[in-house]
Amino acid sequence: MELDLSQAVEVLVVGGGQAGLAMSEHLADCGVPHLVLERHRIAERWRSERWDSLVANGPAWHDRFPGLEFFGVDPDAFASKEQIADYFVAYAEKIGAPIRCGVDVTSVRKNVGRPGFRVETSDGTIDARFVVAATGPFQVPVIPPIVPDGAVPLQIHSSAYRNPTQLPDGAVLVVGAGASGVQIAEELRQSGRCVYLSVGPHDRPPRSYRGRDFCWWLGVLGKWDAEAPPQGAEHVTIAVSGARGGHTVDFRDLAARGIHLVGLTASFDSGTVRFSPDLGENIANGDANYLSLLDEADAYVARNGLDLPEEPEARLLGPDPECVTNPLLELDLADSGVTSIIWATGFVADYSWLHVDAFDENGKPKHRRGVSSEPGVYFLGLPWLSRRGSSFIWGVWHDAKYVADHLKTQRDYLAYETSDVK
Repeated sequence: MELDLSQAVEVLVVGGGQAGLAMSEHLADCGVPHLVLERHRIAERWRSERWDSLVANGPAWHDRFPGLEFFGVDPDAFASKEQIADYFVAYAEKIGAPIRCGVDVTSVRKNVGRPGFRVETSDGTIDARFVVAATGPFQVPVIPPIVPDGAVPLQIHSSAYRNPTQLPDGAVLVVGAGASGVQIAEELRQSGRCVYLSVGPHDRPPRSYRGRDFCWWLGVLGKWDAEAPPQGAEHVTIAVSGARGGHTVDFRDLAARGIHLVGLTASFDSGTVRFSPDLGENIANGDANYLSLLDEADAYVARNGLDLPEEPEARLLGPDPECVTNPLLELDLADSGVTSIIWATGFVADYSWLHVDAFDENGKPKHRRGVSSEPGVYFLGLPWLSRRGSSFIWGVWHDAKYVADHLKTQRDYLAYETSDVK
């Protein structure tokens, strides 16, 4: 059934994931009529664009919206990807979100000579007074153009990886040592594969310390509220894992379990991948980040007189393994038996459907806390939209409240009519 073209939509929210649902809740609380369009199912990327064993990187007490707890998940446990997707379906039902699935938004353009936007969809054309782009940051997988097609039997992005049986027999090179790369490398090694893990710059927080999860420490230390990343660290990944009940990522431990650590993947020539000689530096910087958080946590405990048990063993890092002190700088893919490369190298946003004046010369959204430079257009769910926590489940909920309040205020201004009193 096509959309009713005789009815204008006050607010169109594009995307039915965590950002779209958070926006829907706050718009409803503000009394603002709206419609949410989702091209697939609610929270589809959690179901079909993640590997089978993925769990949340934050505990269930933290990685959720305020109005609903996870059903059947211990608060200190880490929800599976299916449980997360089911959670958002349940949340949509709880708030009565006006969501239509299976509708793809293909074009948004500003109306000429009148307010609002003309929105082309796979199910017809509609008019919207306001548009919220809530499609999130994980839209287009990025694979650096380093290793040409055909150099190995299989090259895939981490978003296409499901489990070890998907890959041809042989060794695997995993490029990227953030949360995704580390967890995939661990799973492949546990399955008996020979694994090479390319480690670039990263932050490495403790999974827990002195009886508290690192999400709690980032909260009480005010780090979730940082408004911008440190200079030069805009794209530094976080090596953290909720797998196996949650554990601190330790690259020394990964090496001890047989994973071959190498530096940043730099180039390819004649069947050989070359790595930067930066592995030791990247490991050391990750260690420094880890230890600095322990220092801040200890100072917080002392300053506030908290009764949290000391954990001196957390500072015992051990010696660097051979692969760090004598790094491998070249890898002949054929000689080493590498048949697969998995690129855990992140994503870029795709706003090719949004034809408005809301982007800079590099195609990045121009906005302040989600309020774009194009009046009537808003962004939600992006990293660092307002602070460090913006792209996380709980963070996007709070960002959505700010955006909804701003939208409501603008809507009220537009509804004002002058009095006839003279």
